[in-house]
Amino acid sequence: MAERILIVDDEPGILHALHRLLRHGLTAADGSRYIVDECADGAQALERARSHVYALAISDYRMPVMNGVDFLTALRTLQPECERIVLSGYTDLNALVRAVNDAAIARFIAKPWADYELLSAVRQVLHVRELTLENRRLADQVRRQQGQISAQDAELRRLEQLEPGITQVAWADDGSFILEDPGDVKL
Repeated sequence: MAERILIVDDEPGILHALHRLLRHGLTAADGSRYIVDECADGAQALERARSHVYALAISDYRMPVMNGVDFLTALRTLQPECERIVLSGYTDLNALVRAVNDAAIARFIAKPWADYELLSAVRQVLHVRELTLENRRLADQVRRQQGQISAQDAELRRLEQLEPGITQVAWADDGSFILEDPGDVKL
């Protein structure tokens, strides 16, 4: 199954240029192409992240309504396994520090970017993510073999990684569980 990359920028030209670059200049470890989704603002991107799992999100810093750091911080809560990159022509040290501390970004890339450098940074971030996930899987396997983690807990972790939030249940006061329509979720 092809992995997804989410790009967020309020400038359509930037979105299209990034989409074209990532779609044609990047392949996954298995040789497949990434699915690249575009969003013009953070709220729209968070809505999309509720229905799709992303390996990477690349966001502009300066956008109206919700800036890139606020978006990536919210995305980090929603999908902790998704790596995050800030792409911006605006360089403010305080914003950069906040991006690192709050959103735990993997990279800051300045606009305008050089295609080779951007692709190289994206490849490195995705490779580190892949290694981290594999290390976690192997560590869970060892814990399971040593009896420190049950097979059920390991499976729950695996499912949560594939579909964030799938293992969480909302309970009503009377003990029944609450089913939410993904379209009804408020930001």
